[in-house]
Amino acid sequence: MKALKETHFNFPNQSNFYKGKVRDVYTIADQSMVMVVSDRISAFDVVLPEAIPFKGQVLNQIAAKFLAATQDIVPNWVLSVPDPMVTIGRICEPFKVEMVIRGYLAGHAWREYSAGKRSVCGVTLPEGLKENDKLPQPIITPTTKASVGHDEDISKEDILAKGIVSITDYEKLEEYTYALYQRGTEIAAKSGLILVDTKYEFGAADGVIYLIDEIHTPDSSRYFYAEGYQERQDNNEPQKQLSKEFVRKWLIENGFQGKDGQVVPEMTPEIVNSISERYIELYEKIVGETFIKADADAISSRIETNVLKALGTL
Repeated sequence: MKALKETHFNFPNQSNFYKGKVRDVYTIADQSMVMVVSDRISAFDVVLPEAIPFKGQVLNQIAAKFLAATQDIVPNWVLSVPDPMVTIGRICEPFKVEMVIRGYLAGHAWREYSAGKRSVCGVTLPEGLKENDKLPQPIITPTTKASVGHDEDISKEDILAKGIVSITDYEKLEEYTYALYQRGTEIAAKSGLILVDTKYEFGAADGVIYLIDEIHTPDSSRYFYAEGYQERQDNNEPQKQLSKEFVRKWLIENGFQGKDGQVVPEMTPEIVNSISERYIELYEKIVGETFIKADADAISSRIETNVLKALGTL
């Protein structure tokens, strides 16, 4: 199977290019941006050596559906989705924090808790919790956005004290985050899933706060299957989940957590294909539709053609 690992476009009026961990972002006339969601995959803030077929399409199409389904809560950056792997949107000045919200004790929060910490990002957690337990109420555990390297946990108090975000804006971000998580939880429940935790990124343009980037995808969120959740918890069994956590666990089991001196384990074709299948499974489960694989024979030329058409109409 073919995968899109990198792009090298030169669009009309292109004024900038930024290569992120998994996205290639082209700025057009300093007014809009073309975001190509590649098939690259990252974990522990490291881009892994092999790209995952159809991963970019899965992420872009899930994000497009959820952005459309939440635009009554908060306006978002999307102007057009001209290709299964591309979103064109307005340029916003990003807030320098990611709003992570957790309804369950999983992933990073569990790793902190199991190490003995009872406070995450300034939020106190009760004693006696097990991995994947539902929290008394959803909590926001922000991180700073790192241009390179690892994002860092930060508390609301530190964000305000350091002037990273104004109190007026931060309270609005909190309000949006809780409302978006509630909507995401409701949509997931209809598909028999639990939205465990997720993150949202926001930006501003002309004094308006916009929801930016992807939302409710397996790269930005963690999902459990609702059926059997409580039984698995009662029996101290691992939860059946659809998220990128299975990739992290595979890496951890093979001695890699992104630390200095560690080497990414070999990503065999079998591993790559299994990851691709898991991403497609999540798409079909959360969206409730059969995943239609886009033509992968000439991905770059297809994207270029579709973007040029869209730019001509914006």
